[in-house]
Amino acid sequence: MPAIMTEERKPDSAATRERLLLKFSKDVDLLSLGVAIARVVELASSEDEATHSLTYYVLSDTALTQKILKLANTVFYRSAASSPVTTVSRAIFLLGFDTVKSTALALLLVDNLANRRHADMVRKELLQSLCASLIGRELTRMNPQYGGEEASIAALFRNLGQLLVASYENPLYRQVLEKIEDGLAPGLAMHQTLGCTYEFLTEQVLHGWNMPDSLADAMHALPAGPLRPAKSRQEWLRQAVSFAQEVAPLILSREALSSAQLQALLARYGQALHLDLDRMKTLFGLVGREIAQVSKSLNLDSAPRETAPPPAAPAGPSLPGVLKLAAMDNHVIQTDERYPSGKPLAARDMLLAGIQVATQMLARANYKPSELMTLVVETLYSSLGFRFAAICVKDSRLHCYRAVLTMGEQHVARQQRFCFPFDSACDVFHLAMENSADLMISDACTPKIRELLPDWHKQLLPDARSMMVLPIVVEKMQFGLFYGDRRDTAPEGISSDEAALIKTLMGQLVTAMSTR
Repeated sequence: MPAIMTEERKPDSAATRERLLLKFSKDVDLLSLGVAIARVVELASSEDEATHSLTYYVLSDTALTQKILKLANTVFYRSAASSPVTTVSRAIFLLGFDTVKSTALALLLVDNLANRRHADMVRKELLQSLCASLIGRELTRMNPQYGGEEASIAALFRNLGQLLVASYENPLYRQVLEKIEDGLAPGLAMHQTLGCTYEFLTEQVLHGWNMPDSLADAMHALPAGPLRPAKSRQEWLRQAVSFAQEVAPLILSREALSSAQLQALLARYGQALHLDLDRMKTLFGLVGREIAQVSKSLNLDSAPRETAPPPAAPAGPSLPGVLKLAAMDNHVIQTDERYPSGKPLAARDMLLAGIQVATQMLARANYKPSELMTLVVETLYSSLGFRFAAICVKDSRLHCYRAVLTMGEQHVARQQRFCFPFDSACDVFHLAMENSADLMISDACTPKIRELLPDWHKQLLPDARSMMVLPIVVEKMQFGLFYGDRRDTAPEGISSDEAALIKTLMGQLVTAMSTR
């Protein structure tokens, strides 16, 4: 760092820096936020299991689930679907893995920080993060050869340092602003007040959260002057994030961008990011329009105005845009109305919606059987209101049937213990498979049913009061079964329409398993 910053730094600035770092590394809420963010960021869209993991993560947060489903049920996406979207795995199929992943990250920041003290300043910083993330995503669309969601994610967290200081140490945040308003250079104002820059705090916090090095590297400052076209993907990410960070406050300003500002941006970034004046004005107009909607939908205090005439509708959703859509009131199958058992009243419609998207998946030549299996299990899990659900398959090596895909409460721990031997026995699981009989047990505590439950099940799920067992049998060959249960009895049972749809869904599951 320049010597002048070291010389003019206040004597207690180093102590302030250490105090901030300690606070941000020890705060329980921030630690939980960091763990949640790291879990989502580490999901790689190229891995077969990533869709399972993202589905499980979203399902674990009821509020996040509802926002993602609202997004998928907007008019923009419903044009690609013939029925309402009721499962997260279907939302991922329609919106795309990267869109749902980036949306989840943005909502984590908003939900955890927007309502803290000093809300006005915190929301301003949040809005700048969301705006920068949108710019990063649009730049990626303009330069598809660089693909992925890294630019959007890195831009989202680029100003994390000032966001956390505004949230947790607002007097210091105000001091920095006041010094800048008095004419002090931003870097010097930060060093005098905090003992470091916001960028340093961001890097340290992200390192503590175990974020990938590639994201931290994308946030590094670039040299002054015109930038040349990138020689690598990582260099392009740094250029895109730098542009997003510089442009976001300009778009969020109430003042229209001047010709001089546009020309200065073009001189620095135009060649590197393949931008000309028309493309940049189109990007600014799109971002300004969507950020205005985000501000209104999420109650974030800002009122940006468009810097160019509204462009044509974009080819797809973008991060703040999806937040805007997620906050809209749209027609969705009503899943809140339920029987006392927990089964949704709209079970039939939800099952039908799952069948339709499974059919769409099967029609694609390159569909992934693992994704279809996840969709089927989640459809049954959600549509029938189970608290735990599992797919069990035959494992010849271990001479048992074992769970390979689970959802619901304690699904990871229960999956490890949900297994039973091949050997025929007089219990509900073997009887269902041997007779190819779909079982819907309304009350598992009746003496006759209780006698048919094996000991391993009674130990693993002692409070299961109603359950479903659907054997997977093809030409008398027993492959496994689907299992789902609830804590309450289910006297409503299953209607004939629902039973027919469940059979269709299980047929699609068999297709997926046979090609897995």
